Amino acid sequence: MLYLLVNAYRDQLEAANLGFLRVFTFVTFQATAAMLLAFVIVLAAGGRVIAWLRRQKIGDLAQFDDAKMNSIMVGKAGTPTMGGVLIITAIALTVLLLANLANFYVQMALVCLVWLGCVGAIDDWLKLTKAHRSGTRDGLTKAEKLLFQFGLGVVLSYFTYQYGRDLEPNHTLYFPFFKQLQVPLNLAAFVVISTVIIVYSSNAVNLTDGLDGLAAGCVGIVSFTLLILALIIGALLPHNDPVLNVLLLPYIKGSDQMAVLAAAMTGACLGFLWFNCNPARVFMGDTGSLALGGLVGYIAIVIRQELLLLIIGGIFVAEAASVMLQVGYFKYTRRRFGEGRRIFLMSPLHHHFQRKGWTETQVVVRFWCIGAMLAVMALVTVKLR
Repeated sequence: MLYLLVNAYRDQLEAANLGFLRVFTFVTFQATAAMLLAFVIVLAAGGRVIAWLRRQKIGDLAQFDDAKMNSIMVGKAGTPTMGGVLIITAIALTVLLLANLANFYVQMALVCLVWLGCVGAIDDWLKLTKAHRSGTRDGLTKAEKLLFQFGLGVVLSYFTYQYGRDLEPNHTLYFPFFKQLQVPLNLAAFVVISTVIIVYSSNAVNLTDGLDGLAAGCVGIVSFTLLILALIIGALLPHNDPVLNVLLLPYIKGSDQMAVLAAAMTGACLGFLWFNCNPARVFMGDTGSLALGGLVGYIAIVIRQELLLLIIGGIFVAEAASVMLQVGYFKYTRRRFGEGRRIFLMSPLHHHFQRKGWTETQVVVRFWCIGAMLAVMALVTVKLR
């Protein structure tokens, strides 16, 4: 909003000696302000939202199919969930105020945020209302969630491809480590790959959200890394700059505004950690995790770094992979030997380490450290190419 207003009244502002307001059209300032504003919004509203959630008795059951894990997590029962509304609201308000709302990618990112936030909220609400009635944690079925996620992925991918179809970098697949390996994608390939990235990223963050501060901290690290890449790709290096040829990054026109989205996400996650760090006063629930994961995936697609996201978000990849391996191996061994066997003590991966005797804080901080190192490694690969 401020971006459009300042652009529309640029001459009048100059005449009134208010030319300094032009900083709201500079993406580096927008991103910095977005991070601070989202952080402040979450801090300011956090206490009231948590109190409201408590009054509505929107609390987690903290039930698992494992007696030992139930005993470990017993203290979390009743902690308010659906705290993701704080994160989504902070990101949305920040973007509406500071970003260029005429930017196509900003519009699609907001659709992604709201769509998946609504899916997550419905899932959380069904879990909670069913829990009051029957003591179960069932919300939307897996098929229902996947239907909404794949539907969103197809819509976003299709329109994103069509928007930049005349610009080759906008639909080229770039590979980490390999400077000559660049694959132009047609519409079908672009839609398939982008949809898978959005769905996988959304569910991977959702699976990671199981310990106090784990998902919020890891998303904060990933979104800050995407902020740096978006600034380089969309703003700091114009397409004819020789430095860009050294880094071998594509110039994606209009993608600079993804830096504002990534900054708002970083600030909102840091603000949420104020209340979500151990012992957590609130959980983000599917409301926050599905939306954050999807938004991370979409930003990576816009800046054409979806494969690099597999390194940046390596923690999420490992968490999701642990579940897929555990379920797949269990079903295979049950068919083969008549008894299901497990690779991990429990999945997702963070619960495996809890079962091995790590404290919750140890798991979270160590995963943060690994996530930060993976983010640094991902940035280094840009130069290695």
